[in-house]
Amino acid sequence: MPNMTLSVPQDVYERMKRRRDVKWSEVARRAILKRLEHLEGPVGFHTSTTELKRMIAEAGVELERIPIHRAIGHYKRARKLEWKRTSTIQAN
Repeated sequence: MPNMTLSVPQDVYERMKRRRDVKWSEVARRAILKRLEHLEGPVGFHTSTTELKRMIAEAGVELERIPIHRAIGHYKRARKLEWKRTSTIQAN
């Protein structure tokens, strides 16, 4: 298995050293895998169209009654938020 170097602030390193019971390489490996799964998943579509339609029906939303300008505004906002979610590195 390849190795990599990970830099952490000094105070974090000192706290990590006090926790000898934790395998920090495993913590880092899992965090990296989780982030990769997040990034490599379907581009923003984790729910099928059928499932979305069911959820909308359960919520009692009538899509036909939403004015087109509001729908476009919601679409643009969702795109912006999805870009932000997948395009920036965020600490958990």
